[in-house]
Amino acid sequence: MSLGRSFTVLVYGSSKVGKSTLSVTSPAPRLYMDVESASRFLPIRPVLWDPAREAPPVDDGTWDTAVVPTRDWGTVQKAYQWLASGQHPFRSFIIDSISELQQRYLDAVAGRGALTQQDWGDAFRTVSGLVRDIRDLTLHPTKPVECVVLVAMAKNNDGKWRPHAQGQLATTLPYYLDAVVYLYVVTEVNELTGDIKEVRHVLTRPTEMFEAGERVGGKLARIEREPNLEEFIHRIFADAPVPPQPQPVPTPDTALTSESEQP
Repeated sequence: MSLGRSFTVLVYGSSKVGKSTLSVTSPAPRLYMDVESASRFLPIRPVLWDPAREAPPVDDGTWDTAVVPTRDWGTVQKAYQWLASGQHPFRSFIIDSISELQQRYLDAVAGRGALTQQDWGDAFRTVSGLVRDIRDLTLHPTKPVECVVLVAMAKNNDGKWRPHAQGQLATTLPYYLDAVVYLYVVTEVNELTGDIKEVRHVLTRPTEMFEAGERVGGKLARIEREPNLEEFIHRIFADAPVPPQPQPVPTPDTALTSESEQP
């Protein structure tokens, strides 16, 4: 087994800032587990796939993203089994979102009732185990996945924004992946024309208010403007320099000033 070109990332942020859109900048062909019914709005060429009933679609150039409507835990397990078999065309695997997927698992276990301590323990082992299995698809001996993307909601815990997961998974999830990035929007005004543009940024280093981090040797800038995951992979493994960032770069601590922009 070789240690090849792969990147795993947890993308989190406030509602409707473009987390799903960022996820599909990962290399195509992609497998997109659509837990939140977001795929119909994305800039993709989709094909629907039911992993419980059929083999993965053939990469014939007519699509770039296989969309799996995901309403239960078993659907994700079936998709994972196909990827673990190596009989698939996918370069990227996306779960959108892991926060909602964990909730669907908990609903299946206890319905809308209270969970027991054993339920919480089982949920942690099952969900964290699948996350690690999906991450390890990047080490598959015959058909490694190049990029794994987990999308998550944001939650403020003790004054700091973090990826949202329930129970022990909230603590362990960020440790499983190569990078944890916080996505946010900055409003830019053209001084000559007065035109207003909303520009996405990701934070890749922690601040007092936001959890983030990476273990790719500093090949991602502290703040990346208009992020693209495929470009990130190229930069990480082609040993390209980190591009200069415009100064001053607004961090989410300073950029998220209006009530409507808060997570």
